[in-house]
Amino acid sequence: MVWLILGIVIFLGVHSIRMVAPQWREKQIAARGEKGWKGPYALGVFVGLALIIWGFIQARPEAMFIYEPPTFVKHITLTLMWFSFVALAASSTPAGKIKAALKHPMLVGVKIWAFAHLLANGDLASLILFSSFLAWSVWNRIAVKRRGDPTPVAGPVSNDVKAIVGGTVLYLLFVFFLHEWLIGVAPIT
Repeated sequence: MVWLILGIVIFLGVHSIRMVAPQWREKQIAARGEKGWKGPYALGVFVGLALIIWGFIQARPEAMFIYEPPTFVKHITLTLMWFSFVALAASSTPAGKIKAALKHPMLVGVKIWAFAHLLANGDLASLILFSSFLAWSVWNRIAVKRRGDPTPVAGPVSNDVKAIVGGTVLYLLFVFFLHEWLIGVAPIT
């Protein structure tokens, strides 16, 4: 469980710099340049993510169960995950109605992802992982609102189509191939 927790601390810590030390971040970017900042940032993200995945795979088989979710919750989780992938795709496409309505679709996608996985997983490793991400995404959304970051202006519906199609393709890839390959758990059994 130590590696999982260390990975979460590194990954979310790197992603929290703008919230907890914005002036320090700006000084680093000014001193190093954009590329000089992004290199160590990306390395921290990669190391944190690798430790999360490895730590989760190591911790999950031995983690005690806090609750056993009912079988039907898997269907709810699969449905919520589609919305999560569409929100994530909307964050990477030009603004449409979806991106404008969600304001910060990446954070919405992370919240849905974490909540859906909390519904479907009752072991301690899952609770630590997904509740950490859910709490972080709520905190980040509050920080973004306080900073006054601009929200996207609604664009054409064609951008929504791109987000829906892209999110659906990624969702299907994850459900049928990537989730089991990356995480070791098949979402559909």
